[in-house]
Amino acid sequence: MNRVEPQKVLVADDDPINRQVLAELLKPEYTVLLAKNGEQALERAARHAPDLVLLDVMMPDLDGYEVLRRLRADPHTEQIAVIFISGLDRPEDEANGLKMGAADYIAKPFNATVVMARVALHLQLVRQRRMLERLANVDGLTELANRRRFDELYAMEWQRAQRNGWPLSVALLDIDAFKQYNDHYGHPAGDRALRAVARTAAAWMRRPADLAARYGGEELVLLLPDTDAAQARTLMEELRDAVAALQVAHAASHVAPVVTVSIGGATLGSHRDIGPESAAELFEAADAHLYRAKQEGRNRVVWRTAP
Repeated sequence: MNRVEPQKVLVADDDPINRQVLAELLKPEYTVLLAKNGEQALERAARHAPDLVLLDVMMPDLDGYEVLRRLRADPHTEQIAVIFISGLDRPEDEANGLKMGAADYIAKPFNATVVMARVALHLQLVRQRRMLERLANVDGLTELANRRRFDELYAMEWQRAQRNGWPLSVALLDIDAFKQYNDHYGHPAGDRALRAVARTAAAWMRRPADLAARYGGEELVLLLPDTDAAQARTLMEELRDAVAALQVAHAASHVAPVVTVSIGGATLGSHRDIGPESAAELFEAADAHLYRAKQEGRNRVVWRTAP
């Protein structure tokens, strides 16, 4: 059984007694991070990505309002839930905090039971939001990322490659004679074969930034940031061999007696004077090379020559 990590709560308060009380209150159920001022709160939020921040309003240098503004301005921290805990207890103070994007507002002196109840409520909302986000980005059959998620990450990785001068490789994988497989064995068996190939593709994405996604039908797309053409092609040859090694019988295939795949790929090189000028062109090059792999007999990898 997978161990579920406790959610993380960052407590940012310049009063050491408040920090200690809140930490002791929360530690039995959550991972607690502490910050004694606004700058420290921003640094720890960026580094540790807490699920929730309990944020004092009145702090020296950066007050809680400015900390919240900066959290919301940073794409890496804009989604973190924030609860203000403050001695400012006028209705207009609470309204101001909520208008700025705080999830809740607790007045000091705080009641421990109220704090725990509100923390639990907002962390439950965080879990539900993330579950919905995950479902929106995951293909239900293969449990890989879906096309929507691939499109988002591909655009981000293209920009990062352009900005840093890094290579970027993309590949399209198609299961050979999949229609014949479904016709011969039935669609439930076809779904099982597709899931087996998807699991294998996911296993070959070995770094956090690598991505295997279902692009449509029996076609998968593989995204390999900071990977040159030689590295990507070698990895795809290994993946092609690994799929054949699954030994999923395919009596209706004209390619091999087992399920095989064809892969086409392309790489944006580290030189910008040669090569695709847009993310769309790089993807189209990978698609064209998948077509070539099919035309040349399938069960092979064809890669665009890249700088």
